[in-house]
Amino acid sequence: MFIRALLFLAFSAIPATAAECVVLLHGLARGPNSLLLIDYALTQRGYRVINAGYPSTAADLPELVSHVETAVARCGPGKVDFVTHSMGGLLLRLWAGDNPDRVGRAVMLAPPNKGSEIVDLFGDQAWFAWLNGPAGVRLGTGPEDAPATLPPVRFDLGVIAGSGTINPLTSALVAGRDDGKVSVEATKVEGMAAHLTLPVTHTYMMNDPRVIRQVLAFLDKGRFAQDLGWGASLRDLIGR
Repeated sequence: MFIRALLFLAFSAIPATAAECVVLLHGLARGPNSLLLIDYALTQRGYRVINAGYPSTAADLPELVSHVETAVARCGPGKVDFVTHSMGGLLLRLWAGDNPDRVGRAVMLAPPNKGSEIVDLFGDQAWFAWLNGPAGVRLGTGPEDAPATLPPVRFDLGVIAGSGTINPLTSALVAGRDDGKVSVEATKVEGMAAHLTLPVTHTYMMNDPRVIRQVLAFLDKGRFAQDLGWGASLRDLIGR
């Protein structure tokens, strides 16, 4: 709570410099509140932000695409930028397959672009399906799982992966470096313009000033900024 309060106070000092519309898409079993800090930071920069909620555990990805269309419609005509977390990135890819010209720049946070081994291991369990719904059980790494069937990336995309974890048990089940749920390698996708790995966790990365600073940098310039630590990123965000 202290860090969140500190960041809210810090971002209030950011000058408005942009006027684009940004759609935020949260991850599986999360909601718009999980992206409030990014929402606030973008708003303070002058973006119009549509923090789009959708029933992530109630339907499969094809049924959820309509919620992206509804959010984009609120932006009006023209290109729209996106910031997504986890499964929200896959939902963007599915929607963008039919609307590539509507996407300006996009930043995906910890997207399971190649699937997750966690789903491979537990996706057929009743408790997993109950918690994560029809879309969640299809996020595995197999050739028939949702990530492998998505359209290619044909828009300006930056991906931020995490290499920290709050759950060593799940991390032990994922190959290579990971954020507790998705491996760094699995976040990568052909066609992305930039990829960055930060020492943050899957669950809380969207609240980290290093991540928020890089989101702003990519949406503004189409590239990630020079890597800085937590304190330096916060000072950079507030212009001090």
